[in-house]
Amino acid sequence: MPDRRQSVRDKVLYGGVAEINERSSTMDCVVRNISQRGACVELDSAGTLPGEMNLTIARKGRSFLARLIWRQANKVGLALRIMTSDRPVDDLDERLRRSEIKKRQLQHRIKQLLGED
Repeated sequence: MPDRRQSVRDKVLYGGVAEINERSSTMDCVVRNISQRGACVELDSAGTLPGEMNLTIARKGRSFLARLIWRQANKVGLALRIMTSDRPVDDLDERLRRSEIKKRQLQHRIKQLLGED
């Protein structure tokens, strides 16, 4: 199956919280991979999630408004629509984030050119 993602995802293992029902309910989760536009999240029960939720990743200090794209057993694919940060991101954090994104894009392009993708 061809990968339809518009940006390369990083494999990660972050703890997260899915906030549903306008933050009145929460579910702990594990973020398995993430990019600027999406994430794969593992939950105890993916069957009870609504179409939209907030995803908070404390380690990154960021929250996202997320839309459910797919479900498979206890994993879900989320499209990250809007980032809402609970704390201001300083200039160094922002520059590092942009640098990491550019590195991933270049690595992906190198793989394409070498025919590994």
